Amino acid sequence: MRILLSNDDGYLAPGLAALYQLLQPLGEVMVFAPERNCSGASNSLTLSRPLSIWTAANGFRYLNGTPTDCVHIALTGALDIQPDLVISGINDGQNMGEDTLYSGTVAAATEGFMFGVPSFAFSLVDKGWAHLDAAARTAADIIAHYLKTPLPAPFLLNVNIPNRPYHEMGHWQVTRLGKRHPSQPVIPQINPRGEAIYWIGASGDVRDRSEGTDFHAVERGEVSITPLQLDLTHSAMLTTVCEWTRTALMAL
Repeated sequence: MRILLSNDDGYLAPGLAALYQLLQPLGEVMVFAPERNCSGASNSLTLSRPLSIWTAANGFRYLNGTPTDCVHIALTGALDIQPDLVISGINDGQNMGEDTLYSGTVAAATEGFMFGVPSFAFSLVDKGWAHLDAAARTAADIIAHYLKTPLPAPFLLNVNIPNRPYHEMGHWQVTRLGKRHPSQPVIPQINPRGEAIYWIGASGDVRDRSEGTDFHAVERGEVSITPLQLDLTHSAMLTTVCEWTRTALMAL
């Protein structure tokens, strides 16, 4: 079993090291991670400059690019053999609801999924690394279960793990994405040169935490596992938009 491990918090992040250690008994683990924190990078690829790969003292390889860059380069040339799994995390903070659209953690796993490799994204719900050991152990349990009982490939699973001791961890729950309210307003400031600058505001509050959502599961102390897909087509709108374009043609 060959596992490609990445993240968006950077190659020095505690979550990456903890997951790497507990995945060791499950197979050969190869790390390709960003040089620095890339939270919020989403699925961006670096196309404006070349990228470099370095190897840290512990054997982790890291790039001066995004999480998507890391997985993309690993899968398209840096590795001689394709991995059997792509795993991203453990992220310092939740990736639920609309977070998944911005998340570099989810993006790294998404890149693996796009190349047909079964992929997992793991996140620790509350920032600060509390009970990281339990989260890493839970993530390893999920991967071990997959190896014993495989799912049809390819797939992309987004996993959010509560910050709690391992013996208090709730059941695994298969969930759908919840929803947030729009983000908080930007925070304006003035830099030392007297120029206006802006910080992106905090994520919006939870709007849909109904039963069956990822938010509902983690609030109950359960591990949320959400299958994701890439098709963004709004199928229910196809007929409506067809009618809309037809009326435009009739008016011309």
